[in-house]
Amino acid sequence: MPKIAKTKNKVLKTKAKTVSKLKTSNKPKTDAKAPIKISKTYLPKDNEKYMCEKHKVYFRIKLQDWKKELIKSNNEALYNGSLDDNSVSADIVDQASSYTDKNVEMKAINRQIKLISEIDKALARIREDTYGYCLDTAEPIGLKRLMARPVAKYTIAAQEKHEKDEKVHADD
Repeated sequence: MPKIAKTKNKVLKTKAKTVSKLKTSNKPKTDAKAPIKISKTYLPKDNEKYMCEKHKVYFRIKLQDWKKELIKSNNEALYNGSLDDNSVSADIVDQASSYTDKNVEMKAINRQIKLISEIDKALARIREDTYGYCLDTAEPIGLKRLMARPVAKYTIAAQEKHEKDEKVHADD
């Protein structure tokens, strides 16, 4: 009887090993998708599936290039522009003009910094697969609107509603 028990244990052990091998070998293989490459002249088309991988790659590249351009222009304005001009003029009019120029330039830089933040949010939405869809209604924003304003978060109707609400609250 002991020989039979040993044989059964061996059989059970080998079955357990083969079952565990089968379980590990049947895991779904996560093939790392090769990044989709698009030509530099590619433009999203309405006849393609909305927000397909090509569209996402196109808008990601467009947003990243836009961000690089804004950062470069901000750096040039901050380090090479007239902002670091500390010369004090004896003429009051010249001083006022210089102050106004610097103020306008700083406002432009601040707007660009806010735009860079919006670009980062749009890039995050691309990663989350929510880019191109309205944050309020979840409807497609539309390729034409995204081509004109890649950081758009709302459909035109939802954007108008938001602007109307902002105006009402600003008047209070």
